[in-house]
Order: sequence, then structure tokens, then C-alpha cells
Amino acid sequence: MPSIKSDIEIARAAAKKPIFEIGAKLGIPADQLAPYGHDKAKVSAEFIAAQAGKKDGKLILVTAINPTPAGEGKTTTTVGLGDGLNRIGKKAMICIREASLGPCFGAKGGAAGGGYAQVVPMEDINLHFTGDFHAITSAHNLLAAMIDNHIYWGNEENIDVRRIAWRRVMDMNDRALRSMVSSLGGVANGFPRQGGFDITVASEVMAILCLATDLKDLERRLGDIIIGYRFDRTPVHARDLKADGAMAVLLKDAMQPNLVQTLENNPAFVHGGPFANIAHGCNSVTATKTALKLADYAVTEAGFGADLGAEKFFDIKCRKAGLRPDAAVIVATVRALKMNGGVKKEELGTEDVVALKKGCANLGRHVANVRRFGVPVVVAINHFVSDTDAEIAAVKEFVSRLGAEAILCQHWAKGSAGIEELAHKVVELAESGQAKFQPLYGDDISLFEKIEIVASKIYHAGEVTADKAVRDQLQTWEQQGYGKLPVCIAKTQYSFSTDPNLRGAPEGHIVPVREVRLSAGAGFVVAITGEITTMPGLPKSPSAERIFLNEQGYIEGLF
Repeated sequence: MPSIKSDIEIARAAAKKPIFEIGAKLGIPADQLAPYGHDKAKVSAEFIAAQAGKKDGKLILVTAINPTPAGEGKTTTTVGLGDGLNRIGKKAMICIREASLGPCFGAKGGAAGGGYAQVVPMEDINLHFTGDFHAITSAHNLLAAMIDNHIYWGNEENIDVRRIAWRRVMDMNDRALRSMVSSLGGVANGFPRQGGFDITVASEVMAILCLATDLKDLERRLGDIIIGYRFDRTPVHARDLKADGAMAVLLKDAMQPNLVQTLENNPAFVHGGPFANIAHGCNSVTATKTALKLADYAVTEAGFGADLGAEKFFDIKCRKAGLRPDAAVIVATVRALKMNGGVKKEELGTEDVVALKKGCANLGRHVANVRRFGVPVVVAINHFVSDTDAEIAAVKEFVSRLGAEAILCQHWAKGSAGIEELAHKVVELAESGQAKFQPLYGDDISLFEKIEIVASKIYHAGEVTADKAVRDQLQTWEQQGYGKLPVCIAKTQYSFSTDPNLRGAPEGHIVPVREVRLSAGAGFVVAITGEITTMPGLPKSPSAERIFLNEQGYIEGLF
């Protein structure tokens, strides 16, 4: 049996075209691209602005069931579908998020797809890429430095150091930094206070960059950031510290979408990267809107399962950007569904139709949830060689009973040739006019009610609990004019509940909200539930232990 090449081996053997040729496919002149080497480039703000009057293409969302250690392949399917649409003669473009170094060196791996459905250069995309995340980290931490500096030099804004809400960030999983005391060492180092670090992808600056429409909007949103409160409890904004201009300068280039290509030389934007379990989980509005002007079909993804990524895509990104999705693809694997049915990871290679059918409840919940938003759905069965005919037939039968269709996709092994059927179905759905998109809740209900609606209708929870301090904080923000904002719920990605071990489709569970954070610049309120943390830790055996340079100087171990 021939050996199966690793993702990085496949990516390294790619026959890439010069990035100017990829841009030319989209009608982007060479002088409107800022190349980073030969295979990636940023698209100029001038070119993007010039596309405003063009007609939009169709917007396709790719989401998934709850992730398991068995793997789902959502990004792989997104890339494969983009290639498949181009293969059947459609002008399609892919929009995905950039990879964070945290999961890349932790447990999850990279975010460039896999097998023969990848975006390249895979190594660059999964590592430093064009420096966007470093720019976001720098802008975020510049504001943090200016807060402490302002207090050191007399505290003209009367900031209450006990109520500073702005933490620091870094793009790495490091649990030791979650909670700490800074400015120790005497008078010269300032006033000691408790703080901590979040991972960069949880930064409000990341969310702002992904939701801003242009540089002017970016600077306005940065100025709107609330860094803390004065002794009289009034909010202090980043613009009060005169930080917004310098932060925008650091983010000027990062605002421009990154153009790369798939293994089949089709165009892709890889831009922005908020996590979906602790942030809003979508690539940038700028990239998505530009792709809709340049292609007939823009295929984008939302992070983790549909209970997190798709809900936030619909309720935050689409609401804020005025986007109207035309169809959605829910990715599932036989392996993951069997895990949802109680099968252990080491036993997934054995056929088990009974467990599979039990696990299909998770898929069914996601199909129903996406339909709540008025978006037509198709299920993509991301194929593994261990899948049996009986198992595949069981998934198709289950989805058929829901009034939808499940299509076997073999893009990982065959590229676009393995996903043509799904591409045709997506075109059919997108062109059918079935989409009647609407967010899950309106703007005018209370913030806590918004949390309850997501918990009850999407998670199927029985109750949302929160301490009086949390409820009072939400009411205070409503009184300050923030009541119309959507909510961004930080929750484990592994379950509909806040218990990561509760698989399937649980009902009636409790969603405990332990903390809320106002992201005034991004334009949403974050509700942190259960044991979720905004600074992940590394696992016992992190991927970093297996990433190295080989004797030829090539990177090994990325996936």
C-alpha cells in the first residue's frame, strides 16, 4: 500500500503560480497588490474601495458539527468546495481565517486545510504569515502600556486601577499568564495591580479589525474601546488616552486582506482570526465583502461547531455587516458522529452503525439550528478511508429524514474531483432563492434575554444562571447605551452544553455565566460561561514537541 503523504509534504510539492497571476484571475492589477514574496500579497485599500458599486455574488457558509478528537475537516471542506465550484465552471473565491500560533503549537494544529484541499504556502499561513497577528498584538499592548503610563504620570483621567478592564495579549497558549500582578519593584515601575494575558485571537482589537469596513471605521472603533472606569464609574475610552491614532497606524497594513491560492491555483483570502469559542470566530468583513464583489461565489467558514461559529457569523458578523448568506454547508464525519454516539477514539475504525445513528442527534441539532436563521442547508460527509458503506448510508438516510441531503465528499484525497457533487448542490441551493435570512434575536431586547435566547434555542439549555454582579453589570451597560449590542457567548466548542464531555444533543442543561465583558469598539458583549478561559494552556504533549527543521532546512510536524 502506498504511503500517505502528510499535509505539509503535499503543500511543499504544490505547483504554485506567482501571486500576480492569481490576482489577475480576479481582475486585480499588479500595482494594487503588495507582494510578500512570490506567493502571497495584500490587496490595496484603494482597489477594495473601487469595488463598492459592483454586484455581490452568492455567500456560502461552511460550518460543522461539534468538534471531536476524531476530526471534522471544516477548513478542508471550505477549501475543497471553493476548488469544486471552480472545477464546475463557477467563479468562486475562498475566505478563511488566519492561524493562531497557540493551537498550531498546542493541540489543534494549523488552519490551512488538509490533504489535497489546502491553501498555500501552508508553512507561512500557519506561522507568522504577513505579520497581521503581530500587529494586532502590538496595537493591543500599546494601549495597555499607555494605560499604565497615564496612571504613572498623574492619572489625569482619574482611572480607578481596581476597575481597569484592558488586559494584555500574546499569540501563544500560556496558562501561567492568565492572572498576574504587574508593576512590582518600587516607585519607578508604577502602581502594582492585578491583571493578566489573553490570547491574541481573543483580543477586542482582533474583533475590531475583522468587523471594521475601512481605516476610518477602524480608528473610530479603536477609540470606542473601554479600557476601564473612573472613580465616579464613568467609562474611560482609548481615545481619552489618545491611543487610537497610534493603534490604527500599527494596524494599517493588517487591515488589507491577504491573497493566497489553493493547491489548484484558485484564489483565497486568508484574513483575521478570532477564535469561535472565546470570540466571534469569523474572518474579516473586508475580505468577505471584497470576495463577494470579485467572484460569483464566496465560500467562507465559521469556527468550530455551528452552535458557536455559525451562530456568531449570523448574529454578529452578518448583522453588523449587512451580509445575507445564500446557503450553508454543515460538515460531519462518520468518525465524529460515532464519537458523539459513545465510541472511544481507539475503536473508531470498527463499523458501528448503532452508535453512529445515536451520534447523528448532534448533526440533526445543527441542521435545525442553521435553519432557524432562514438559510438552506446541505450536509457534507467528509470521507475517511475507514468509513463503511453502511455507515455512510445511515448518515444519508438520517439527513434525508430531516428534509435535507447529505453528500459524500472526498476532497481530502482527490481535491476538487472529489467534491463536484457538493459543488452542484450548493449552486442549486444558492440560486434557488430559498434563503430568507434573519438573526436569531432583535436588537431591542435586554442583553441577558439575548443570552437566554441563544442558550435556549441553539444550545437547548433549560436555564441560564448568573450572579447578581453579572446581571447588574449588564443593566449598567444598557443604561449607558449599549443595550442594542449582540452577545458573543464564550463556551466550550465540544458540546452544546458548557460541559466539554457531554456529547450528542443534550437538553435542559444549565448555562452558568460567570463573567461579562463589554467590547464597545467591536460592538458586542462577551458572556463567559462554564470553565472556558480566554488564555488557553498547552496540552501534556503539545504539537511543539514534534515540530522541527529537517536536515534540508524544511519544516516538519506542522499539520
